[in-house]
Formats: sequence, structure tokens, C-alpha cells
Amino acid sequence: MSNLVLELSKEEILLLRGTLKADRGKLPPGMIFRSKYQGVTISIYNSGKGMFQGANNDKVAEQLIGRSTSASSTKSTSKQSQSTTIKYNNFNCIGSDEAGSGDYFGPLTVCACYVSKENIAVLKTLGVDDSKKITDTKIVELAEQLVTFLPHSLLVLDNPKYNERKALNWSQVKMKAVLHNECIKNVLQKIDADTLDYIVIDQFTPRPTYERYALGDVPLKNKTCYETKGESKSLAIAAASIISRYAFVKHMDALSKQYNTTILKGAGPKIDVAAAKLIAKHGIDVVDNITKKDFKNRDKALKLVNERYNRK
Repeated sequence: MSNLVLELSKEEILLLRGTLKADRGKLPPGMIFRSKYQGVTISIYNSGKGMFQGANNDKVAEQLIGRSTSASSTKSTSKQSQSTTIKYNNFNCIGSDEAGSGDYFGPLTVCACYVSKENIAVLKTLGVDDSKKITDTKIVELAEQLVTFLPHSLLVLDNPKYNERKALNWSQVKMKAVLHNECIKNVLQKIDADTLDYIVIDQFTPRPTYERYALGDVPLKNKTCYETKGESKSLAIAAASIISRYAFVKHMDALSKQYNTTILKGAGPKIDVAAAKLIAKHGIDVVDNITKKDFKNRDKALKLVNERYNRK
């Protein structure tokens, strides 16, 4: 399916909403309006961007908003995608990445995402990039758009399950291998696998270790590649990175609301102090339920709590 993304003015948004019949179904997060006109699906997002999906989308857009779309938009075509210098962006790819693996608080989230070469230009127009370079606010905005049109699978390993696996002597590498593999298999069920050129995994371990740790069969090994700093080499990985980070950020926001304090990301000294405060207030069992117990932050936080009470 051909996609066209436009930056819309407030007047153009009002015009579209006043002209088109709104879809009465439940809208995904981040989307404020959706309609179908002459075979083209039109979606408008909180960001002010509009996506036109379907054949002749440029003509429909010009008809509805009364201006040329060629200078202010990017239409997905194979010719445009072939101009990219990143080789994976010339092909139909599944990319996979994770978030939360280096954070004491919060879950481990993994996403695999299919990006066709026709959608490369769309992702560039939306501003898809390495999630580590994007603010959390932008992560949420982008992810809520990406999930509306990219086939994907998102798995969240919460802290109790993470800690259970650790108690069974699973390494974090094994957890990630299992989650990546399951996400990829899930996405393969959502697409025509014959059109797939590559599976690109943001590398966290060598291929033999990944294949040994992944439970069950590793699909399409001959099409699977492992790339360090994969977000800069494949927009499929970048999109997966954004969606997995989105899930992690939303989980952390929920924890902050639940405990009426900002739950910090990372694993540095500030985390030790924050964890110590939570332990003193709620107890170690509660904190263990929202953290990765194998991190050194746990012992450091307990030491801070003990030192505080010993001074009294």
C-alpha cells in the first residue's frame, strides 16, 4: 500500500474533519481522526501530520485540501527508497530491538517490526531515528503513529517474570534472545513471508549464542543478519526501537503514578538513592517487584538504608 504523509495546518485539519465522514470505531492512541474517501484511508494525528494510504493518495489529498502535495510531502516509492545509502532500507525488512535492559527499574520490552521498502520514505518524513537520540515525549508521539500501520509484535517481560527467570539461572542475554525470536515469529505470521528480504536484529550477542538461547526454531536463518548500532543502519530496527522504548516509558510512567514519585531510568548512583528511599518507605519486597533484582543497585540501595538507620 502506498503511503503519503503531510504536515497539515490547523485550517486543513478542520477542513478535512468538516468534509469527511469520521470513522466511528475506536481510534489508536495519538490519532484524532480517521476516515475513508475514494478508497484512500486518511488518518490525522496529534502531531499535526496526516497520512493518506491507498492508490492515488496524492490526487485525493490535493482534491481534499486544495494544494499540491509534491513539494511538502514524501510519497513512498521504490525509486526513492533505492536512493538511501543504508542498504537495509532498500529492502523489505523485519527489524528487532529492546528497551529496559540497562535499567534497574521497570520491565524488559522487545519489539519486532516489519517495514517495507515502500514505507522507508514515510518513516523518514515522520522523523524515525535511533530511540536513544529522541526524547520520551517524541518517542510516545512517534510510536502511537507507527503502530497504526506497521505490522509489529511487542512483548513485555515484567519484573516478577524477569526475576523468576533469573532464579532459574537465565542470563539476560537468553531472555532477550527468546523475546526477540518470539516477536519475529509473531510478525512473520502477519505478513507475506515471500516478500521479506531480511530480518535484522540489533546485535546483543553473537549469532551462535543467539541461536542456542532462542527457544524453538529460529526462522529464516539465511535471511537473518545481526548488526551492532542497528538503529543507524536499518529503519526497521529504528522503528522497533521506538515502539519497545514507548512500552518501557509508559510502564515507567505508570510506576511513577502508582508510587507518587518519579521512577528514574538507568542504573547509576541516583538510582541507588531513589531505590533506598522506596525501600525505606515500602520495603524491599515491594521494590523487588518493580526492579531487576540481579542489578548491583539493589545491594547499594540496601546499604544506604542500613547506613541511615545505623546513624540514628
